[in-house]
Amino acid sequence: MDIYYVEGKFVPSDEAVIPVNDLAILRGLGAFDFMRTYAGKPFCLRAHLERLEASTRKIGLQFPWTMDALAQLVMETLSRNSHKESNVRIIVTGGSSPDFMNPRGNPRLIIMVSPLPDMPSEWYSNGIHVITQIAERALAGAKSINYVQASLALEAARKRGAQEAVYTIPQGLVLEGTTSNIFAVTAGSLITPGRGILPGITRQVILDLARSLFSVKIRDVFLSELLEADEVFICGTNKGIVPVVQVDDTVIGNGKPGPKTRLLIQSFPEFVRTYDAPLIAL
Repeated sequence: MDIYYVEGKFVPSDEAVIPVNDLAILRGLGAFDFMRTYAGKPFCLRAHLERLEASTRKIGLQFPWTMDALAQLVMETLSRNSHKESNVRIIVTGGSSPDFMNPRGNPRLIIMVSPLPDMPSEWYSNGIHVITQIAERALAGAKSINYVQASLALEAARKRGAQEAVYTIPQGLVLEGTTSNIFAVTAGSLITPGRGILPGITRQVILDLARSLFSVKIRDVFLSELLEADEVFICGTNKGIVPVVQVDDTVIGNGKPGPKTRLLIQSFPEFVRTYDAPLIAL
């Protein structure tokens, strides 16, 4: 059974509880960050903790922990579990509130460790289908625990036989996936949105890797460009780099993972092994 850290205690997952008057339950008020391990060690731990603090403060909650204290708690929680590779989810809740609405400066800290799941191998060999949906993150740059919008978008994707939903806005711009960032290859350059998104840690790793291989541009990306791109892929903590071969009803390129995407997938593991993560500035 997995061992979690919940408000000062390490407990089995089936004993992990918080009070029902916590604003995370009542209002969906809380922030989180999510990472995975490589060779048993949390990848880009400092960058994830920096982003967690930024998200927490953006949604109006206090963040009373130091980076060193949080890092030690993450490592201790990992040591109490025995997975070969793990997912680590760190949650800061809104805390208990007598008026059921306003934070009282008593956030709760939860650290959850679980086995790293295997992604379907065909995603990487054959690519996936994504849909687009007009929507955007409620607070750009903040990783909130409120995933109602994302859940609905993913359900819409499933109903259409797709594996991910990508947010767009009425002005025709592409933003991000529900749990991923998106890239496209067009006119020989790798492009990715830079505004109105949560800058992913894996996204940053890919940007640093790609700059040594070909032209990279962070700029607004229009849906029309995405549909006409030579290659498209998404990325995320669990997923790594996943080729996209269909967006809505449009087949991308020749309907197979493209050469630049394949090169990044092949180069990614070794690059990760020696990667020195920058601090996050949101």
